[in-house]
Amino acid sequence: MKTHFFRFVLFLFFILLPRTGFAAEIEPFVGSYAGQVVSESDGKSLQRDLNVVIEATKTGFVLTWTTNILKSDGRTKDRTYKVEFTPSKRASIYESSMKKDLFGNGVPLDPMAGEPFVWARVAGDTLSVFSLFIDEVGEYEIQEYHRTLVDAGLELVFERTRNGKSEKAIRTILLRQD
Repeated sequence: MKTHFFRFVLFLFFILLPRTGFAAEIEPFVGSYAGQVVSESDGKSLQRDLNVVIEATKTGFVLTWTTNILKSDGRTKDRTYKVEFTPSKRASIYESSMKKDLFGNGVPLDPMAGEPFVWARVAGDTLSVFSLFIDEVGEYEIQEYHRTLVDAGLELVFERTRNGKSEKAIRTILLRQD
């Protein structure tokens, strides 16, 4: 009887241990953030309003980010992305759960079907999200979002690389809203 109880306690320890480590790792990033940046596109300056929300869940975390682009003619273009992440089998690396499989489990999208392959990593005080896109002729684009904790909130560094060439880089501070 003692052996069964010991095995059960040991089983619970190993099941709960990764979740505890995960919660401590993501907790400093949880919150709402907002900021602005001016970037160049086709020789024109565009103002972007940026909003980021990071929420802990029972099985990982959800990252939602919105970009509002104010075009030079006064029009706005809004984009919102929401990705759920769960811990992978590797320490500090999180896999995206952007669709459900046959059993209802969250799984990443398929980059060979033209969908983005997305993952996240926590390294010290930086939460990074990577998106890999493979187009119909096999060329690729990687988008990197590095969000580093600073006193005011998050420093955001974004870079888009296409076939090994940097196409865009943005750096700004997102102020904590809560």
